[in-house]
Amino acid sequence: MTRVSLVLPAYNEVTRIEKTVNQTAETLRDITSSFEIIIAEDGSIDGTDRIAGKLAQEHNCISHLHSDSRQGRGRALNRAFKSASGDVLCYIDVDLATDMSHLKELIESISIEGYDFATGSRMMPQSNVKRPLKRGIASKGFNFLVHTVLHSKLYDHQCGFKAFKKAPLFELIDDVEDEHWFWDTELMVLAQAREFKVKEFPVIWRHGGTTKVNLKKDILEMGSQIFRLWWSLKRQPKEKTVKSCEML
Repeated sequence: MTRVSLVLPAYNEVTRIEKTVNQTAETLRDITSSFEIIIAEDGSIDGTDRIAGKLAQEHNCISHLHSDSRQGRGRALNRAFKSASGDVLCYIDVDLATDMSHLKELIESISIEGYDFATGSRMMPQSNVKRPLKRGIASKGFNFLVHTVLHSKLYDHQCGFKAFKKAPLFELIDDVEDEHWFWDTELMVLAQAREFKVKEFPVIWRHGGTTKVNLKKDILEMGSQIFRLWWSLKRQPKEKTVKSCEML
């Protein structure tokens, strides 16, 4: 069985998908001899699908999951993880905004340290982050709402640099209702609510330039998802007390 399955969610990434795949494979080879890279290509219309297909044909460790129309980031990740063969499942953003020097820590948080869920964080005091002021303010506001309304202990819910132990992820994945940008947040809130062992660690992060996030549209949508999840959790019987996650 493949030890590590790394998913790259990709939508219209023709200018950087090949470089990202090559750099990811190179980094993974220094961490483990057993891995696969899954390109979760979500209805791209710029030729990303052709490059992803070529890479999959040329390299046995790479597979390409194509969608004819855009499903949304959450659905693309769900589909990719359900096709993965690894014991450690992870995903990173194609822009490689999080420094790849952290990939070893991300994977070993699951494979060696025994956490169920692990995530890089742009918001911890020790993090080294450079991003546009407007996006930083929006992210802080979003995370403040998640802390306040959903009682999450994490600093940062949306960093595209996460890893999971397979069994715990599959206990939650079908309960995550969001199909797009809120997928990360919902998953991590549910993980804490169900007392899985969660690790958050600081990272070096640089804004990757272009983004698929529409600040007005997507932030409003994620705000509505916060209150949808709050209502869903409120209606569920509380069998356990939420424990704090560990933050390093």
